[in-house]
Amino acid sequence: MNSDNTTSVTYFVLAGLAVQANLQMLLFLSVLLLYTVALAANLSIMVITISDLTLHTPMYFFLYNLAFIDICYSSVVVPKMLTNIMSQKEMISFWGCMLQIQFFHFLGSTEVILFSVMSYDRYVAIAHPLRYTVIMSSNVCLCLASCSWVIGFYHALLHTIMTARLPFCGPNVVKHFFCDIKPVLNLACTDVSLNLKLLTRITGTIVTSTLILTILSYVFISKFLLNIKTSQGQKRALSTCSAHFTVVTLQYGTAIFTYAKPATTDSLDQDRIAAVIFTVITPALNPIIYTLRNKDMKKALKKLLKRF
Repeated sequence: MNSDNTTSVTYFVLAGLAVQANLQMLLFLSVLLLYTVALAANLSIMVITISDLTLHTPMYFFLYNLAFIDICYSSVVVPKMLTNIMSQKEMISFWGCMLQIQFFHFLGSTEVILFSVMSYDRYVAIAHPLRYTVIMSSNVCLCLASCSWVIGFYHALLHTIMTARLPFCGPNVVKHFFCDIKPVLNLACTDVSLNLKLLTRITGTIVTSTLILTILSYVFISKFLLNIKTSQGQKRALSTCSAHFTVVTLQYGTAIFTYAKPATTDSLDQDRIAAVIFTVITPALNPIIYTLRNKDMKKALKKLLKRF
């Protein structure tokens, strides 16, 4: 890789999931089904929000971004995972591995930042309904979404650069079904304490700060919900938040479980389970949760289906 030969590893072998031979096909079909659902459902949300003029609002602009992230997020990992299930050991080039780390953490961190933005949007909609369109103007929405993408990109780039500059002298078997930072760092031929500190502190700061902002938004939302006199008004306001709150709980729970603890052999085994949740299951569940718990989305979906 380098002229001084400090990096002798030119490719990595993904160990994949420890699955019995008789369960390989079942797992393959299950993951393929969830991936297909994630692609179809998130793409449908994107098409619906563009085609229906009534959904051209800040809430659905952010939902469009979330759907696009989920499509890319699962696509970074799942196709390689599917080939890995059948072959048990799948090779990936050194720079292919680094790119997977970059895009996985870029999209993942962008998503958690976007969650806090979406919770703020719901707070403004409930607390200041008359000023909602003024506060959440198109320029403000574009700025918030752009900041989410930019922060996510540079956060991931830091970890990717810090990982790529390490010497890897072998072994080259990544104990995961994709290239994540922790299992790759375990293969480095040098001290990686700085990398792990950066991962814990910077990633932990992003996850914790966005989680706090999200919780604060919902604390203020609950305060305004209590002031709504009619039960019908409370249900309507609550319905706009319940889907988002459910998705946030799924994503933050797995992110904190994965990156807030030290990298040990047992923790890496647990990380694989958590990774399946937020790369395979969550992207498939997100659009279903938003669609089933959102009357506007269901109406728009019915109108779109009638056209065909």
